[in-house]
Amino acid sequence: MILPKLRVLKSHGSQYIPDLNAVELTEEFRGRPELREGGDAEALQAAADLCPTGAITTAPFTLDLGRCLFCGECARRAPQSIRFTNDYHIASPTREGLVVRPGQQAIPFDEKAIRPEVRKYFKEALKLREVCAGGDASVEMELNASGNVNFDFGRFGVEFTASPRHADGTVITGPISQNMAEALDISHAAVAEPKVLMVCGSEAISGGLFAESRAVERSFLERHHVDLWIPGTPTHPMTFIDGVMNLLGRKKRA
Repeated sequence: MILPKLRVLKSHGSQYIPDLNAVELTEEFRGRPELREGGDAEALQAAADLCPTGAITTAPFTLDLGRCLFCGECARRAPQSIRFTNDYHIASPTREGLVVRPGQQAIPFDEKAIRPEVRKYFKEALKLREVCAGGDASVEMELNASGNVNFDFGRFGVEFTASPRHADGTVITGPISQNMAEALDISHAAVAEPKVLMVCGSEAISGGLFAESRAVERSFLERHHVDLWIPGTPTHPMTFIDGVMNLLGRKKRA
């Protein structure tokens, strides 16, 4: 009985990632985009018109990762102007940091934007309560994966908890629907001070495809300070891990 299981285990090899700082994702992964000036203006305008969330502006030329669905259609329509790299280091402590401009080679991580109490109290251990505020479970599944046997984010003391009363902060996913607005308020209020707030996924950051819907109620983000903005549709576990590690001061973005 045990021999077949041992054979399967051996065939799978080691799934554990020993060094999360050395991870390089496949070339097919769509991460940080690179923008170039001087391409086909008509193709770029067509790409901007095609974008369902208005993530691209042409004057000035920018791409907002907080709105981007990472579908890649803009890069196919205007390849001279837009190219997606496999760089997953795209979380930012400021909303403005998610706006990519031509010639930019990295997403900045503004150390000055980080509140001192975040690293003072949570650098060695951080427990988070994830609130799915109308999401489709895609981002939620990726956040769960950050703690699996591959990534094992818990080795750094970062884990999700079932109750906000046991948490140090909140991670919001989903566009924040009206049905979840009050529940989100109640959950975040139950987290003791000082606490952190993270917004994960393009839907949570900007509303995504549902930004103009009457079914969303996003005033929560106007009333609370966000410590970390983590883009993606869905967000890759390494994007989440890298962003949190930078926020806590456990690493610095090169």
